[in-house]
Amino acid sequence: MKILMAHNWYFVGGGADRVYFETTKLLERHGHTIIPFSMKDERNYETEFKDYFVDRIDYSNIKPNLNNFKTALKMIYSIDAKKKIELLIQKTKPDIAHLHNIYGRLTPSILYALKKNNIPTIMTLHDFKIICPAYNMLRNGSICEICKGGKYYRCIITKCHKNSYLASLVYALEAYIYFWLKTYLKHVKYFITPSMFMKNKLIEFGIPKEKLVYIPNFVSFQSIIPIYNSKSYLLYSGKLLKTKGLATLLKAIKDLPDISLFIAGDGDMKEELEAYVKYNMLQNIRFLGHLEENELHNVLKDSLFVILPTECYENAPMAVLEAFAHGKPVVGSNIAGIPELVIDGETGLLFEPGNYKQLKEKIEYFLSHPDKIIEMGRNARRKVEKEYNAELYYQRLMNVYQETLNQNKSFGIN
Repeated sequence: MKILMAHNWYFVGGGADRVYFETTKLLERHGHTIIPFSMKDERNYETEFKDYFVDRIDYSNIKPNLNNFKTALKMIYSIDAKKKIELLIQKTKPDIAHLHNIYGRLTPSILYALKKNNIPTIMTLHDFKIICPAYNMLRNGSICEICKGGKYYRCIITKCHKNSYLASLVYALEAYIYFWLKTYLKHVKYFITPSMFMKNKLIEFGIPKEKLVYIPNFVSFQSIIPIYNSKSYLLYSGKLLKTKGLATLLKAIKDLPDISLFIAGDGDMKEELEAYVKYNMLQNIRFLGHLEENELHNVLKDSLFVILPTECYENAPMAVLEAFAHGKPVVGSNIAGIPELVIDGETGLLFEPGNYKQLKEKIEYFLSHPDKIIEMGRNARRKVEKEYNAELYYQRLMNVYQETLNQNKSFGIN
């Protein structure tokens, strides 16, 4: 089978990127041909299809003003992406398209090209963009659902994006366009949700349940030898963003000088976090920056346990599955999809999001009960082996592919 796999990034910078590439490798191992479509970037991995990639525009450096409004509209509909993917389709003639994150760079413009060329399409959802203009269902650091029912004007009123009326206007406009046109519903046969929380939330917001398929992420663990008796450091692995609860984490660690915390990742909050550590003269916190896959595995294997203090609707974080693969329990926020993975008292410990005192208590519990770290680490490893393995994921994904292809044929589409 020839599968067109589209994603905004062709390098690994976060969990969604890892899912994209791990899925690609899994499908290739089973003999399928993968045709990537993405955006040009100096960090991209090499591919024979790079000339078909979309020209890069760094929207992060575009200030929200009227002069840049025209450029910002390219985040809504990219003519370049539509043209490039049509050329790629004509060149490779894929059997099916599997989309991941396409918002803001590739844009839903490619859905129209896929439809025009009769390419059946499915989409894995890594965030809540199809129901939330600002992706993460947060407003001023708190959970927000005020746009439910297509009331996206509220995104503008509350300046959800970058605390800017103009930037929020662009996001709201995008949401209205594709909501009114029913672009996603008409052009995507199935949406894959990696957590039941996401599936239920999408149904609550009006996405038809018959279009949603729950397929949890997987982790490749066969080459990983778990270490259950490490006595080293605690680890956070992920992007350094306010939504990730890192301020809560640092407050919890502040009064625990005898244990080290390693922070792996990069992001907008890095300088603020480093300033906090310096101001409070915390000697037990080390920033590792972005790590490549092999580097991350090396750091994970020597960690004591992993902390995930997220304060947003986290979907199905790969950081949890990667920790489990190494036999490490997770102390995680009791929010969204996290408790589906971190079973309190079994594969880790849960705490109230944003409650640094409770997080500190959970850390102290583990530090004073090393036998529980080992016990829950073993449970975590067994969980990924049984429930989150690659072959189970492949079987589920093939079922969705086949159902999509069968329905395409039943409508007389070749």
